[in-house]
Amino acid sequence: MMVDRMRISASIVLMLLLSSCETVNGWLAEDSYEAPPAELVEFVPEYEPEIVWSVDTGDGAGNDYSDLSPWLQNNMIVAVDYEGEVSSFVAENGQHLWDVDLDVPVVTGVGGGEGLILIGTQKGEVIALDETQGKLLWRTRLSSEVLAPPKATQGVVVARTSDGRITGLSVNDGKALWSYQRAVPLLSLRGASTPVLAEDKVITGYANGKLVALSVIDGKTVWERSIAVPRGRSELDRLVDIDSEAVIADGKVYVVAYHGQVAALDLASGRKIWSRDMSSRSGLDVAAGDAIYVSDDSGFVWALQDGTGDALWRQTRLTRRNISAPVIAGDYIIVGDFEGYAHWISRQDGRFVARMQIADGVIRSKPIVKDGLVFITAVDGTLTALRVH
Repeated sequence: MMVDRMRISASIVLMLLLSSCETVNGWLAEDSYEAPPAELVEFVPEYEPEIVWSVDTGDGAGNDYSDLSPWLQNNMIVAVDYEGEVSSFVAENGQHLWDVDLDVPVVTGVGGGEGLILIGTQKGEVIALDETQGKLLWRTRLSSEVLAPPKATQGVVVARTSDGRITGLSVNDGKALWSYQRAVPLLSLRGASTPVLAEDKVITGYANGKLVALSVIDGKTVWERSIAVPRGRSELDRLVDIDSEAVIADGKVYVVAYHGQVAALDLASGRKIWSRDMSSRSGLDVAAGDAIYVSDDSGFVWALQDGTGDALWRQTRLTRRNISAPVIAGDYIIVGDFEGYAHWISRQDGRFVARMQIADGVIRSKPIVKDGLVFITAVDGTLTALRVH
């Protein structure tokens, strides 16, 4: 009788825990936290970053995991918030061009191409807008929520959904042209690698540690390579997601995996040119033939020699600050952190050069550099353009 009561009590406790996952997850995270984020260190700034313009693009991400990155197309930059409010601005000066309220839940950023602005929704829709006025052109329902910004090239819109499927849609009307699917592990990180369009290929990573190249035209596999192999006893140890976006430069594909490697591969064949052990969810940037810059899962920023992967330097003073992927901006790289700070780091030796608090919210998205400006967005909806020094 006592055993039955204990079983019933245990069942009730388990039901209560499962019904309040958010609280339990927060308690577990706090209980197992080894150390707080690193405090910002003092240094002598070498210059003062110049803000060219800054705007509020809406309510931002609205949660702890979404990456609502903006999209640069022609002379404009387009942003979306988690409720589907899409806003377009002149990239040079921040002048407002148009906006449209789609009134749909969104968990990923804006995409585009071929004269379209593309929005993927949590309900599994891809919505195509005219780039000049934001007019709705078509909308197509897919198999599950869209976790990466859709992109278009050569008459095809490529969309990635949470069930491991990549779908090619017609630019003209959104009709399905082809579909490719890989099984998703029972346990994986929240998010999906944004497809990269290069020449006639779609490059994307999967939660099983594979990097895949597909034909844009028909979705057939061109090549496939392992960037990470599951190891360890626990399911958490065996997570090997490729969540960050690959970078294409000088005929090579550069990619980094969680619990895996940072690697350079030949774009045409997928042949691995070099690799080294590295774990990152955030991502990397590349100066082809020179160096690769990586934000790892500890909050370290690395400079690696292109061609060998040998470490050139490592900046360790941003530990556990949940930094974004780095972006190359002139002689520096820039990363954002969880308190809305942007950090300028010397490409030469990894020293801090400048720092500015851009927003009150987390800077999760990789900054974007174009035409002498760097664009930084935060989860609170702040979009800021700064001059590249």
